[in-house]
Amino acid sequence: MESWIEMDLSVIIVNYNTKELLKRCLLSVFASKTSFSFEVWVSDNGSTDGSIEMVKKEFPQVRLSENGANLGFSKANNIALKQAQGENLLLLNSDTEVRPETLTRSMEYIKEHSEVGVLGCKVLLPNGQLDPACRRRFPNPTNAFLRLFGLKKFSDYNVSGDINTPQEVDAVMGAYLLIRKKVIEKIGFLDEDYFMYGEDLDWCWRAKQAGYQVYYYPGAEITHYKYGSSQKVSVPTIRFAHQAMKIFYRKHYAASRPQLFNQLVYFGIYIHQALVMGKNLLESKKFVH
Repeated sequence: MESWIEMDLSVIIVNYNTKELLKRCLLSVFASKTSFSFEVWVSDNGSTDGSIEMVKKEFPQVRLSENGANLGFSKANNIALKQAQGENLLLLNSDTEVRPETLTRSMEYIKEHSEVGVLGCKVLLPNGQLDPACRRRFPNPTNAFLRLFGLKKFSDYNVSGDINTPQEVDAVMGAYLLIRKKVIEKIGFLDEDYFMYGEDLDWCWRAKQAGYQVYYYPGAEITHYKYGSSQKVSVPTIRFAHQAMKIFYRKHYAASRPQLFNQLVYFGIYIHQALVMGKNLLESKKFVH
């Protein structure tokens, strides 16, 4: 294996009250089998569950940013991205675990494929199934409509086919997103208009517009314990997800479409948000009773 330049990789983890998951994630990162130097950043959004104290005590080698408040995913990542020293930067969710060989395989792949600017991996849920969000097409009026109104099986938003073949995709997920520093220098940091969700799609869009490929690479794997310690989706989470849809559409599609069509799209997003919130409320009441 070729020698790596010093500080070849910066791993950046945003944390907000996921102490035990964060600890598990950090243990997996530092158990990685690597032959290159890397640094780890934890950008903490005002956690009150002892996360900061745990990192300081058990992982003194971690570079810690104490943000003092919940600044959102994009802004918290950007704080660390702007200080990170790696030639490659990895966004990694606190509710994930990497395999011992994941970082090395990812770095080898991106090093061998100069045309790849952004790299994702095979993301598995705790039940062993693929998280379909790890290889996506960009949302468009057709696939978005099908997903918004319960017709996901007819939508091509999530890429189908063999999960063990590397392939170019439109977007990978922010739970594990490896990007070259030179790409960021060209396209800019994460868009902080996205508080939570959508920022990874937007970054991949901008990378492809700049001429870089975005790749799904299944030779590297992680486990994603989605939604942190709870499987119940909170009301703010629902709002942020739908807000991200509107921001992405407005930013990348609205200017080229009639105003009436745009208003119909925004109305559809609003209706879907209301339906999801209603369903969430009914399921919560069912659980209570």
